[in-house]
Amino acid sequence: MQIPLSVLDLAPVARGETIGSSIAGSVALAQRAEETGYRRVWYAEHHNMRHIASSATSVLIAHVGAHTSTIRLGAGGVMLPNHSPLTIAEQFGTLEAVHPGRIDLGLGRAPGSDQNTMYALRRDAASAERFPQDVLELQGYLTGHSRVPGVEAVPGRGSNVPLYVLGSSMFGAGLAAALGLPHAFASHFAPQALEPAVAAYRRDFRPSEQLDAPYVIAGVNAVAADSGDAARAAYEATRRRLAVGLFGQGRDLTDDEADLLLASGAGVHVDRMLTHTAVGTPAEVREQLTAFARLADADELIVAHQAPGTEERLRSVTLVAEAMESVAA
Repeated sequence: MQIPLSVLDLAPVARGETIGSSIAGSVALAQRAEETGYRRVWYAEHHNMRHIASSATSVLIAHVGAHTSTIRLGAGGVMLPNHSPLTIAEQFGTLEAVHPGRIDLGLGRAPGSDQNTMYALRRDAASAERFPQDVLELQGYLTGHSRVPGVEAVPGRGSNVPLYVLGSSMFGAGLAAALGLPHAFASHFAPQALEPAVAAYRRDFRPSEQLDAPYVIAGVNAVAADSGDAARAAYEATRRRLAVGLFGQGRDLTDDEADLLLASGAGVHVDRMLTHTAVGTPAEVREQLTAFARLADADELIVAHQAPGTEERLRSVTLVAEAMESVAA
């Protein structure tokens, strides 16, 4: 049995690229993932980030769904406190009606943005505290058992779109276990609590109508290329991009300026984020991803292919699929 592989796509906007070409790249990435046997592609909700084009998650899923046939598509995730549960139920109920049997709904409670953007989204400071109740309300709409008298999600009612609880701490693991839902851990950028969170989730899991046994999806980065030098060059480009995005204060920096930013302290933060990253040739990446799957006690790996351009990411998708083809779950 092979360990399932999936793709996490942030729809990155590279230097000199347009939003339109970024989205076209996401379509090509999903098509390649479908061709090479990945289980699903998820898109993450972020706001006010110049180099990420996946903010309107449900719209992007609909577009990619129209250009693919079989691969599952979903949110990894929708930041539920930014939205009303009814709105999300209607959006994903619509997606399920258009692409039946292919839609996932991963849910997170982080803002996916900064404080000013939270205001612009009309999100209040207490919204994250209602996350568990909002998950249950959303689940009620999707299963046809609304918790709000007289209110149904149309579309959405009875669609049973599967829910996944995302997390980067013990909180998400505990909620997923209590509700009997699959848990996706964001170890591709928040590695610190991975092992204790997965252990707690598996220990405390309570079966539900959706899921009878715990299921862990672990996030991991990959930069696979035909040569080690090409992979390492792409990895360095990824480090620069992250440093500029996190610490560049909205400026476009040259590679030399980004390297100075990394050397001045940003590199420590970036490298901590990228703790779980497989870099190299297919053989090297296979070894690293296999070790990570064991460390994470994962049932599935969701891979963020980190490379500066679409062609490099497409090649990485192909090489990782080929390298992991016979790795046992």
